Amino acid sequence: MDRSAVILAGGISAEAVAELEGKPLLCYVIGAIGDLVDEIVVVVDSQECADAYAERVDPDIKFAINQDNPESQLSEALTGFEAAKGEYTLVLPAGSPFVNHELLSLLFELCVGKSAVVPRWTNQEPEPLHAVYCTEKAIDAAKAVLSEGKLDMASMVEKLRGVRYLSTMVIEQLDPDYRSFFTATTPADLRKASAMSKPKPKMAKSKKKSKHQ
Repeated sequence: MDRSAVILAGGISAEAVAELEGKPLLCYVIGAIGDLVDEIVVVVDSQECADAYAERVDPDIKFAINQDNPESQLSEALTGFEAAKGEYTLVLPAGSPFVNHELLSLLFELCVGKSAVVPRWTNQEPEPLHAVYCTEKAIDAAKAVLSEGKLDMASMVEKLRGVRYLSTMVIEQLDPDYRSFFTATTPADLRKASAMSKPKPKMAKSKKKSKHQ
């Protein structure tokens, strides 16, 4: 197996069960990556969560339960990495309904032979929750960082060697509005996502004036 995807969806009342236009956010993410990967692992923090989500998604979707540090996205990611069977693993938050298929495909292509491909903003801050990792190397780095008492994904990225960073200039070519990185975690975010999901109104063309006017 070559490619896996890990979706971080901890908490039964978290963003993954929130609905956008009558459809769970989690399902948007799954739909965007389905044909890019060989398996999808959804990380939750209880069997109750897994059972609730399982009723809304395809039966092929796998679930992994993170029982340690439920508030830590790094702990969630490690649970997913350990459950993943692919050589490379995409990590995404469950509340990102607008992830760009072409961008994710590029991340996988660029990760071959690397420890990770991580988008990075102009201020040099990485975006580790929308990235692809070499699964084995990510497991080792995540465990090392957690043993040091750190709980953030950025620390894991810093621990890795051979990371390829993806600049905003490249991202803009495929996702000019950076919609892939929008994550809904609050009711206000959901309202914004609802507005974003609607097609932009076409601007009315101004009528040309007659030569005789």
